Amino acid sequence: MLDPRAVKSVADAKAIIDERGLTHIKVGLFDADGVMRGKYMSKEKFFSSLDHGFAFCDVVLGWDSNDQLYDNVTYTGWHTGYPDAPVQIIPSTCRSIPFEGDMLLFIAEFSGQAEKLCPRGTLRRVLNKAKEMGFDATAAFEYEFFMFNETPDSVREKGFRNLKPITPDFFGYSMIRNSVHAELYHDLLDLCEKMDMPIEGLHTETGPGVLEAALAHDNASDAADKAALFKTFVKVWAQRKNMMATFMAKWSGDLPGQSGHIHISLANKDGSSAFFEPANKYNMSDTQRHFLAGQQRLMPEFLSMIAPTVNSFSRMVPGVWAPLDATWGVENRTTALRIIPGSANSQRVEYRIGSADANPYLALAAALGSGLYGIEHKLEPLPQVKGNAYEQEHPKETALPGTLFEAAGRLKESKAAMEMFGEEFVSHYAASREWEEREYRKHVSDWELSRYFEII
Repeated sequence: MLDPRAVKSVADAKAIIDERGLTHIKVGLFDADGVMRGKYMSKEKFFSSLDHGFAFCDVVLGWDSNDQLYDNVTYTGWHTGYPDAPVQIIPSTCRSIPFEGDMLLFIAEFSGQAEKLCPRGTLRRVLNKAKEMGFDATAAFEYEFFMFNETPDSVREKGFRNLKPITPDFFGYSMIRNSVHAELYHDLLDLCEKMDMPIEGLHTETGPGVLEAALAHDNASDAADKAALFKTFVKVWAQRKNMMATFMAKWSGDLPGQSGHIHISLANKDGSSAFFEPANKYNMSDTQRHFLAGQQRLMPEFLSMIAPTVNSFSRMVPGVWAPLDATWGVENRTTALRIIPGSANSQRVEYRIGSADANPYLALAAALGSGLYGIEHKLEPLPQVKGNAYEQEHPKETALPGTLFEAAGRLKESKAAMEMFGEEFVSHYAASREWEEREYRKHVSDWELSRYFEII
């Protein structure tokens, strides 16, 4: 039997489908919000698509996570009639879906003009830039997510209030919790192994029903695929068990937010670490120092790619483990960027500003692209923060935007963003984030009602 993860070419993809006798295959791609959109495709259509590509309605690039149509983008809309856009299937993304028998899943991405807006295509442009500069990037994602004994129907019936987490109270790193619920943990670990998005560490975090999963590191492209699939199929896995998982940045004002940290390192073409220099302080090479400086300098401009929803900014408040400024430190979890000194194999930087709701492709593109910009321009970081970053004053230029609308405006005006991601992407994505906040402003919150209804 052919191993799905050994599929590398169109010929391999056709061979494994023939071997399994499949009549249909599952194909999906990721939109700007990191939501996987796709369908079952007949074998005949799939084979043709492997050879020639296929067409997918470009509304996927023209609506939000709630299928509401943007009114402020130029690429697609009512004015274009929402035509089809070309899509290509990536054979090397082939995976089995354990709970669908012999069914196979492939990731696709937009091509042609639509590629300029495609999240996976945007990351690939950054990775090509890295290669041109002589580097190969590796990455690993960490996600916090809350689990509930709820269903999509029950949360709506409850109006998203009084939800029941799978476990009560705060109990981080609990051996009791992961032993009582061992079967659940084992099932998730097994799913992730079978779908080749292996978990390196899985534990309870601080909060009722919250887990943290550290995905194994990989080359940057595969790491982003695995992170995007992980978020998608953890939700699928949970709902199949009459449970729910959420990757909202902050689902409750009374509980900590949920992060999506990214660990990044660069290797030279000969395979040696571009970040490790034992003769330097903290083993930090000049390349890593410039990389860090680029990340710090551009974090305020790229923030909407890292914190992409209105809810993302609810997480960035004092005292809940979310950085508030573009700071850096060595082994300091109160800063936005954490340098982790180690060996040639482990020297890296952790991009801690990321929230769990971010699109993995765009979050990594921002974290990596800003670092490459720093190397290219030989930028120098501001002095490191020692101690509690939340209690210290920081240079004005490190201040992060306080709202999604402000963050989108910073991206829209960023010359570095246009240089790294392309003008078409920057314009379209910034407009989509402005739309997101405008949609939010149409609604009246419970907080506003309780605060103003009687008194004001």
